[in-house]
Amino acid sequence: METLTITRPDDWHLHLRDGEMLKAVLPHTVRQFARAIVMPNLKPPVRSLSDAAAYRDRILAAIPEGAQFEPLMTLYLTDKTSPDDILAAKASGFVKAVKYYPAGATTNSEFGVTDITLCDAVFEAMQQAEMPLLMHGEVTDQAVDIFDREKVFIEQQLIPLKQRFPRLRVVMEHITTADAVEFVLDSNNIAATITPQHLLFSRNALFQGGIRPHFYCLPILKRERHRQVLLKAATSGNPKFFLGTDSAPHTRERKETSCGCAGCFSALHAMELYAAVFEQAGALDKLEAFASFYGPDYYRLPRNTQQIMLTKTAWKVPDEVSAVDAALVPLWAGNEMNWKVA
Repeated sequence: METLTITRPDDWHLHLRDGEMLKAVLPHTVRQFARAIVMPNLKPPVRSLSDAAAYRDRILAAIPEGAQFEPLMTLYLTDKTSPDDILAAKASGFVKAVKYYPAGATTNSEFGVTDITLCDAVFEAMQQAEMPLLMHGEVTDQAVDIFDREKVFIEQQLIPLKQRFPRLRVVMEHITTADAVEFVLDSNNIAATITPQHLLFSRNALFQGGIRPHFYCLPILKRERHRQVLLKAATSGNPKFFLGTDSAPHTRERKETSCGCAGCFSALHAMELYAAVFEQAGALDKLEAFASFYGPDYYRLPRNTQQIMLTKTAWKVPDEVSAVDAALVPLWAGNEMNWKVA
């Protein structure tokens, strides 16, 4: 196969940042994707409808001339979010989901939820409005091993949440474990996004020849057996699993430091990475549905009608790309790739 033409995909989990960084990274996403669920963890976070509207305007202003792209906005859930906030977001038409960060779980999550039960009134409003809840599924208890935090989150928080609100529509974002796959398969109204890094790499990638900070993300990479289960889920043709890059740009200086930031920058070459995954698995015929169909179906949005083409072309992921008088190191920098978005 020398070319692969698929329906234009969407990214169902994306960090665009703001200001000059937004202007630098957005064109990479627009080149490949028609829409994206945009994360709200700015400083300060996107907590209200007016925050979301203003951020959306800044994104629209940064779209390259002549390109088409629709940002799908989210609200940042806090202890103080109200049911009225949910109703206003639903009525807006452009806010598509609410994001749950446990306080302290990841980048800019200090405003997140301190106790999930404090949000029960909000969850009831979301259940009634059929507004999806996007969950960063990790506990933050420092006594819990970092490699077990997703599993413990499912046991301690997600299972009780679904018992209290069985009709709540939930997306487990960037799942990393066999435990998460099993839970999604066994549960109603739950879907999951899977990143390229969690499909391509096990935790060994973090330590090959030394500390590799550009493979550090949260949730952290897991054992090879978990990667294999994720790969099977992504290529299975099950509509509960779909594309979400979690592309998270941090400058080289913020990654290569004594306390480096969590996040992998994959917006540059996201579809090429996923094509590599699906080709290795002998499942290129399943890539279109994973990237282009199952996400919009879950969010109850129309599938895109445009197409993109990937060509069998050898190229090398650059060591860095420029952004805001600094450098971003893309995921798998320096690696040889076999597919290229035309």
